[in-house]
Amino acid sequence: MFVKDVTVQNQVGLHARPATFFIQKANEFKSSIWVEKDERKVNAKSLLGVLSLGIMGDTSIRIIASGADEEKAVNDLVGLIESDFAE
Repeated sequence: MFVKDVTVQNQVGLHARPATFFIQKANEFKSSIWVEKDERKVNAKSLLGVLSLGIMGDTSIRIIASGADEEKAVNDLVGLIESDFAE
């Protein structure tokens, strides 16, 4: 298992558009990936799950992955968040 904390910097947080980018990136990996906020954990590959966390700007979340590519998965997702979802 590989875990990292990251703060969502963009003002609107993980609303529909950035959440979609996040989920598309998460689905590139074989590992099981979870997003945790305030002790609530959801599947990072589920749009409804991620949106249900209500992640706003300046919110700290934890990304957890378990599997063959867990470290790359977490690092890539953290990088996506830190880049403010730049393509």
